[in-house]
Amino acid sequence: MSANSSRAGQLLSQASACISWKQDVEGAVYHLANCLLLLGFMGGSGVYGCFYFFGFLSAGYLCCVLWGWFSACGLDIVLWSFLLAVVCLLQLAHLVYRLREDTLAEEFDLLYKTLCLPLQVPLQTYKEIVHCCEKQVLTLATEQTYAVEGETPINRLSLLLSGRVRVSQDGQFLHYIFPYQFMDSPEWESLQPSEEGVFQVTLTAETSCSYISWPRKSLHLLLTKERYISCLFSALLGYDISEKLYTLNDKLFAKFGLRFDIRLPSLYHVLGPTAADAGPESEKGDEEACEPAASPPQATPTSLQQTPPCSPPPAATNFPAPPSRARLSRPDSGILEIDDFPSYFPQFGFSGKVAAGRIP
Repeated sequence: MSANSSRAGQLLSQASACISWKQDVEGAVYHLANCLLLLGFMGGSGVYGCFYFFGFLSAGYLCCVLWGWFSACGLDIVLWSFLLAVVCLLQLAHLVYRLREDTLAEEFDLLYKTLCLPLQVPLQTYKEIVHCCEKQVLTLATEQTYAVEGETPINRLSLLLSGRVRVSQDGQFLHYIFPYQFMDSPEWESLQPSEEGVFQVTLTAETSCSYISWPRKSLHLLLTKERYISCLFSALLGYDISEKLYTLNDKLFAKFGLRFDIRLPSLYHVLGPTAADAGPESEKGDEEACEPAASPPQATPTSLQQTPPCSPPPAATNFPAPPSRARLSRPDSGILEIDDFPSYFPQFGFSGKVAAGRIP
């Protein structure tokens, strides 16, 4: 350690010292260059911080080039300052290229701000989702069909960006699909990844529409690979299907004045024919309840005793018998058919033409 310090001292002592100092200060270009370098080294981090940092350094080194060429007249000063200025400018060009490459299209940027930003989805995760749909925005002309009932295979998942889509079945209107709603979420949830199926409804564009579409296999691979994206799509699809259910329930209420419980086991009892089958048994139970239970059987089996008609108990003689409550009738099977509620959602166990049946 002492040998190194002694050698450094010898080098400093042998170096030629300044014989005389310049009386005149350097020009304004030299001081401007140092001020720009000072401001540049005060830059922060991040993309915009890098822009600030390399921008001021480039300007400072260019001023050094001018100072070395016109004032200092030193070739080494000019060459080093020019080299450093070129490196900073190349770094700025690289930052601009990266920023332009990562910039989303207007439709995808608006989709992120509307659908994913409120859920605090990271931008990098959103870019993976967008990359899965190949960053393509598809269009539908007015009255152009997206899917035809019984013909179009379920091989993709689409999200409407603009316009309005009409959903119908057998020519009967079901509901509308508005921007930032999935166009085929029930069909997507109705099938397993290895299953195949076709649409049970027809989707027609009422206006000029734009949408994005994920291929079924590519999206399943992404959901299998990324658990966070899988949970995100489960939440979005579940909310979308519930909105469609509430829309159809509101349609039934506006049409018949009936608001059904959308928890589908209860809805099945409303729409199914089980109550009609249980009607004769319940009437039979009422008749059996009307028979007397206090009279014992006769000892002689050959003689038959006529059963007196049932009468109200003595305690109830002072009060009039309550009138029998009329049974509320349900809508006919022709009213609650497939076009009204359930068959649009085959994943919930409704298939074919589901009718409510007549209830006496």
